Amino acid sequence: MHITHAKVVTVPVSDQDRAKDFYLSTLGFQVVVDQQMGPVRWLQVAPSGAQTSFTLATAEQGFTPGSSTGIILETADLDADCAALVKAGAAVEGPTDQPWGRLATLADPDGNRFVLAAKPPAGA
Repeated sequence: MHITHAKVVTVPVSDQDRAKDFYLSTLGFQVVVDQQMGPVRWLQVAPSGAQTSFTLATAEQGFTPGSSTGIILETADLDADCAALVKAGAAVEGPTDQPWGRLATLADPDGNRFVLAAKPPAGA
């Protein structure tokens, strides 16, 4: 096998413009692609420099808004990011210390759930 990383993760949303605003304004992501492809809009966003991006897909594309859970986003500064997210209006739970690491959770406007995890210490 020569798989190197996940390229695109689909996040089901009800309104692509509202989702785009949240991912850009609240999470600080950037637009990778935003174009009409036949009857559907392909909207892809990602953190700056990331190898993996997120396609914000609608029910018209066959996805149920709010059904995504367990996506883990790694951060180099969990406390600062949690504070910035709360300031931007996101509902953040945590951070909390768990046996496997330090994390917080949040949801986008459709209820898709994310885990924001502290970068593990060197050597861990």
